[in-house]
Amino acid sequence: MDIVYAAEKPSIATLLSKHVNRSVRPDEIKVSENPDETGSFFIGFDLEHYVLSPSGRIVRDSL
Repeated sequence: MDIVYAAEKPSIATLLSKHVNRSVRPDEIKVSENPDETGSFFIGFDLEHYVLSPSGRIVRDSL
């Protein structure tokens, strides 16, 4: 499991690429902080939304 130390879009795009099994460019995603969990981020990609935990785990967000 990858651990996220900083919110760098290229790093987050790489993690998301592995999760969705296709190439994701940093300019294709929108990243914002998750106020509910320190070190967690919301990721917007296409019409999907994901949550990146501080441990590097990515799950689909069910809005």
